[in-house]
Amino acid sequence: MPVDFLTEEQKQRYGRYVGEPSPEQLARYFYLSDSDRAIIAERRGDHNRLGFALQLATLRFLGLFLGDPLAVPMGAVRYVAEQLSLTDMSCLPRYAERAPTQREHTLEIRNRFGYRDFNDPRGGFALMRFLYAREWVSAERPGVLFDLAITWLVDHKVVLPGITTLERLVSRIREQVALRVWQRLNTVVEPEQRIRLDHLLERSGKGNTRITTLERLRRSPTYASSRTMSTALARLDEIRQLGVGAIDLGNISPSRIRTLATYAMTSKASTLARQSDDQRAATLLCCARALEVTALDDSLDVLDMLLRDLLAKSERKGKKERLRTLRDLDNAALRLAEQVEQLFKEERSDEELRAYLEAQQTTMQASIETIYAIARPPDDHYYQEVGERYKSVRQFFPQLLQQIEFQGNRAGQPVLKGLTFLKGIEGNAHPSMKGAPLDFVSPGWKRHVAPYHQTPDRRYYTLCALARLHEGLRHRDVYVPQSSRWGDPRAKLLQGDAWERVRATVCQSLGRSLSPQTELDDLAKRLDEAYRRTAANLPSASVRIEREKLPTGQEQDKLVLTGLEKIEEPDSLLLLRHRVTRRLPPINLPEILLELHVRTGFLSEFTHIHESKSRISDLPTSLCAVLLAEACNIGLAPLVHKGIPALERDRLSHVQQNYIRPETLSRANARLVDFQDTLSLAKAWGGGEVASADGLRFIVPVRTLNAGPNPKYFGTGRGITLINYVSDQFSGFKNIVVTGTLRDSLVILAGLLNQETKLRPTELMTDTASYSVM
Repeated sequence: MPVDFLTEEQKQRYGRYVGEPSPEQLARYFYLSDSDRAIIAERRGDHNRLGFALQLATLRFLGLFLGDPLAVPMGAVRYVAEQLSLTDMSCLPRYAERAPTQREHTLEIRNRFGYRDFNDPRGGFALMRFLYAREWVSAERPGVLFDLAITWLVDHKVVLPGITTLERLVSRIREQVALRVWQRLNTVVEPEQRIRLDHLLERSGKGNTRITTLERLRRSPTYASSRTMSTALARLDEIRQLGVGAIDLGNISPSRIRTLATYAMTSKASTLARQSDDQRAATLLCCARALEVTALDDSLDVLDMLLRDLLAKSERKGKKERLRTLRDLDNAALRLAEQVEQLFKEERSDEELRAYLEAQQTTMQASIETIYAIARPPDDHYYQEVGERYKSVRQFFPQLLQQIEFQGNRAGQPVLKGLTFLKGIEGNAHPSMKGAPLDFVSPGWKRHVAPYHQTPDRRYYTLCALARLHEGLRHRDVYVPQSSRWGDPRAKLLQGDAWERVRATVCQSLGRSLSPQTELDDLAKRLDEAYRRTAANLPSASVRIEREKLPTGQEQDKLVLTGLEKIEEPDSLLLLRHRVTRRLPPINLPEILLELHVRTGFLSEFTHIHESKSRISDLPTSLCAVLLAEACNIGLAPLVHKGIPALERDRLSHVQQNYIRPETLSRANARLVDFQDTLSLAKAWGGGEVASADGLRFIVPVRTLNAGPNPKYFGTGRGITLINYVSDQFSGFKNIVVTGTLRDSLVILAGLLNQETKLRPTELMTDTASYSVM
């Protein structure tokens, strides 16, 4: 484990004052109680009393004594002096003149206020147990663990040791935990499984291929098709053949397993092969467990997209065919209507009526057959065209039933019974559809599945089951327990006795009633008040309601917003804008990034993937170059400069692969947002309580499951939506990438809550895509 992991900022802050303490910190650490003042009053001379008090406050705040006891911010000195009724602080320099007195004071403070030395068993050893337990459970980064150690020592009245001592302790604890995790994982791996795991690092396939089995299994599907679905299920089966899914890892922290799996998923096979036997086996075990879940999620993603496209393409084909035959339908209907109308125009005898029908029988029969062939009932959704795709479905359907076990709630049980029936007859030479459950078959499907109560047609029955399975997966009525994205949504909810035990406490903490009816009545009352308030203010608002005629001939109300009148910009504003623009100096983008790092230190958030501090020099320069290349989408080539070590191609490629990750980008952005929050200009714009969110559409040129089609935005291609959150301080504090043009309202709350900055917006402004609840 690396020892030198602290950033320069952490080293500079250790055991020192960084600016003036906040009012809250002054009240917590620098306030002197009556007993404190009584002890301080025993000193002789104002300089001794003030120096003693500052030494005590510094120990409480920083956790150690300063080499220069007077290196305290003036605000803190003034705060302490006021409590001691000292108006003249010029006597303080006299305290620094007598070093023996200072040493006596530090020793007395330790004894009288109960501070322990780090070497005391109740100090350093207790800290080791705390750090060990924390690292075992949460797998914290070393920098975070270092800060937690400082906080623990300050709270437990243990004098901080030297920075290198604490740094080595954190590294030693992390190494001990890692060794214990490797040993625990190795005890559950059988020798045969260890051999299979090692085979992951060997070359895959025949010939001169350089791709290892691990690299091949890490590759996710890129598009949805029947062949891709079969490949995805085969990949899932190959991973399951490793036999790690049934291994019980309940005694290992999930965060430790995720850490090892993430490392294995992002490292080269050659790097993993160089590890020790125990470390490699443990890492590959966690990787295989993660790969099994990932492969299962990928298979379900492909299934979801494949069924969605299958139904959509069938509907488009049906509509196209219907438009093509619509003229034939009109002609047949008009011809039949004319022939029937002739029956009622004139009074005919029975012989004349019979002769007329015999003469028109052929044409009337042809018209009736045309109408039945083309016309569709209102609840028909082009299921006949869906039936034409049965052959492509059969390419993966048997594997789907074999590899994935679906479960569901009460609403999903009918379709699960249908899938169980299909699984039971799969592989039979002469499968019989007698006794097939039809509870999940809708009336529209039943005309094709079992017309006139006949024996169900296996082709339409299978397609109907898949369509209902797709609907159930989307609604989470059907789920796969082992999946991460398609699992049981109730899995992490308290149920039964566990919920009843904490129900009252949870309701009380949220300010809710135990009675559901009371809550519903309150919501109904608030909704009624909102409607009445809106109706009362509507005449004075800049909106109006108009009747809009729909293509179907029906009418509906439409809300029309009256546009605001344009306000002309005054000459003074134009002049101010011109003067401000002239004062802004021209500057290159790389210089901006480097200057921001000097001011904020945001590049220190880009840590190596191995959780160690890089030993390479001029790392900020390389990071800025890579960030600029990715932000401008120009690649690394324009930024490569031979002769400059920080800008060599190998260096930039190394930094791009090992430092630029979603979590490091998120932490760096949070550092920038938090720094802007401290600026007086940003505080003048807003306090961070208000935020805005909106989506941006981007076409994705490569094949990936994460891109979706939408002709309105992407034409014939596919794309994604970037939902961006901006605070009232004009800082982007969060963004989320969603597939295609998924409605913002489905994910808008998750982005607002799961962000790492200090901003806590309480009001969100969005457009209708984010606000509407479907």
